[in-house]
Amino acid sequence: MLVVQQFQKRSFIIPSLISSGLSYLSKDIRLADKMEDGELHFPKTEFEKSQNTSKPLFQRPEPNYPGHVPLYNFEKLLMFLGSSIGAFVNPTNNNFIVSLGESTAFPWVLNRLRTQMLNDPSGRQVLKERPHMTSKSLNLEELKNYPDNSLGKSYFLWLEREGVSPDTRVPVKYITDPELAFVFQRYRECHDFYHTITGLPIVREGEIALKLFEFMNLGIPMTGLGALFAPIPIKSSQRRRLLSVYYPWAVKNGTICKPLINVYWEKIMKKDIDVLRSELGIEKPPDMRELRKKARSKKKQVA
Repeated sequence: MLVVQQFQKRSFIIPSLISSGLSYLSKDIRLADKMEDGELHFPKTEFEKSQNTSKPLFQRPEPNYPGHVPLYNFEKLLMFLGSSIGAFVNPTNNNFIVSLGESTAFPWVLNRLRTQMLNDPSGRQVLKERPHMTSKSLNLEELKNYPDNSLGKSYFLWLEREGVSPDTRVPVKYITDPELAFVFQRYRECHDFYHTITGLPIVREGEIALKLFEFMNLGIPMTGLGALFAPIPIKSSQRRRLLSVYYPWAVKNGTICKPLINVYWEKIMKKDIDVLRSELGIEKPPDMRELRKKARSKKKQVA
């Protein structure tokens, strides 16, 4: 009985000693930490505590403009690979096209376009004022009352025929420099005017033809990639029409045409569209919808 009582006393004393030792050791550790940080005799103020200079291993930089999403180089590469594959497999998905455009909008390309704008009076004004195209800013209700064959009336009729709106253009968010981001946004918002001035419709074949025209005129990589790879999966009849009619037209006119990035479209809405084509150096291509219609009619007659 005495042995049991002694064992119980020891079993109580030993954990108590261990607990006291750990508590004492913990106090020594905290004391050492304070000595190392210089807080033992000179405690840190609240301001010093708030100025913690330690940074996390992965921290995204601050945005350079509203809506900007800074990306690391490896993220840009992944976005390029993913959007390239997606755009090839599903070219009607605008998200892939938008991401591919921004991931290939290299600074040297946009800097060249900015230089072109700075060297042109109209381009400089666009850069200075940084206008954005919306149905409200363009006043579409007013454009439909413009004179026949004016740029404004032609643009309005083209929007109506194709069922699109200037409000659908996605804001640029992955380009680092604010001014270069505007240059690319300007290209994106002016795309429908390129359709209007050339008369090319929003069908896959028409978009491909316009992409080559844009590449020859502006040198934007995404447009060149589209012109190179987009014809692969389309019908052979459409590919033949592109190669025989619209690609030669796009190469010739895109090369000799004045840089369209400099055109302040909003300021020339009342100008006759044929006169404008002549001033820019653009020869209107054959009506694609008519050629497609004739091809379908001919195919039905043969069948």
